[in-house]
Amino acid sequence: MNASSIFDRIGYLLIFLLITVSTLVYGAVHQSVLTVVYIMIALMLVLWAVDCMRSGVIRFNSSLLQLPLVGAAVYGFVQVIPFGTLNEAAGVSGIPRTISIEPFATEISAIHFVALLIFFAAALTRIDSANRLRKLTIFLSVFGFGYAFFAILQSVLSPDKIFGIYGRPGANPFGSFVNRNHFAAWIELAIALPLGLLFTGAVSKDKRLLYITAISLMGVALIVSGSRGGLVAFLVEIIFLLLITNRSEGKGKAFVKPALAVGLILVVIAGSYFVGGESSLTRISTDQAEAAGTNANRAHIWSVTLKVIGDSMPFGVGLGAFGTAYGKFDVNSGLERVEQAHNDFLQVISDAGIVGALLGIGFLFLLYRTGKKSLQTKNDHRRGLAAGALAGIVAVLVHSFFDFVLHTTAVALLFLTVLSVLIASGTTFPDDVPNEDEPRHRPKPGRRTARS
Repeated sequence: MNASSIFDRIGYLLIFLLITVSTLVYGAVHQSVLTVVYIMIALMLVLWAVDCMRSGVIRFNSSLLQLPLVGAAVYGFVQVIPFGTLNEAAGVSGIPRTISIEPFATEISAIHFVALLIFFAAALTRIDSANRLRKLTIFLSVFGFGYAFFAILQSVLSPDKIFGIYGRPGANPFGSFVNRNHFAAWIELAIALPLGLLFTGAVSKDKRLLYITAISLMGVALIVSGSRGGLVAFLVEIIFLLLITNRSEGKGKAFVKPALAVGLILVVIAGSYFVGGESSLTRISTDQAEAAGTNANRAHIWSVTLKVIGDSMPFGVGLGAFGTAYGKFDVNSGLERVEQAHNDFLQVISDAGIVGALLGIGFLFLLYRTGKKSLQTKNDHRRGLAAGALAGIVAVLVHSFFDFVLHTTAVALLFLTVLSVLIASGTTFPDDVPNEDEPRHRPKPGRRTARS
């Protein structure tokens, strides 16, 4: 394998930088931060193009999992194409007739999908060796551990303000996220890779305590955040890992991984109680009771979303236009503006209609096929990464039934990064080794070994 160029190395490092910046700067939900993120993604594209021109080879990854993003971006631009004009209303004429009821919001959403596509395609291209894959997964685990520690510390010292300086009335911040549910979704992805390595037995004995410590701390942070959807997704993540990693075990070892799962859950619960006391465990049921008494609870939002879907079929209201469409069918006072459906699956259909449903089904099919292929690798370490990545993705998809976690840029970027790890896990690289966590066998004294 040829040595990588400086442009290639910088492009690879930008993956790390984007994940760090988008996570720490409030999840990259503010327009000013999004601008910085877009500039960095544009830089990734420029470096990619320069590297291809200098090498004379167009490097790209052919994974079909990029197609749903392509489809979403293309359909978003189709939704803002004018098809004639609307009838004159209130003395205003010449208004373009588009599929989207809010063309500007749809155009911005389409551009956002283009940015995510560039990041995903560049990440897939840059993860071109076992060494790079290993470094990326170590970074995600270490960063997740450190970030979880910071989030727990902040919840004790400054529960209402991010970094002790930034707060919003009515918000429920946790870590650097304004919405604690989005923090929980981020942790579901960060905890997935070490969990997968641990459950597949790809971690050497001298490192297991480190992995268990990191996993436990991230689990504690998730529970202390008080996210109900996050708790459900975390349990699904562990159960899913048990199902896909316990099949090949013999009868004598069949109880080991379930015992490990139960032990981890008990450690997380005990750690949560130690950090936040009884309130950290009762907050979930308390918040559920509070949410039931508000006008903007999920059951009501979902019922209105179904009306939006019925009215906008088959083309949808337009990407990013859900907030505008919602008001037409909301029978409540309107004191609280609902911008998201709190269910990413319903919102995909409301925004993009049949096209959105087809893109979603296509993504799930390609995910199943890719996950199945990656789990069949004979490389122990890579099979652990594949199992963990797939479990993390499934957990976020489950969480998406209750919240709009993938609308947060930081979560979306980490989701695509973990998806890249899943794809790379099923790839054969020239620098592969059987198990990267196993120590190399040292030659016995007095014995010669051949040097490669």
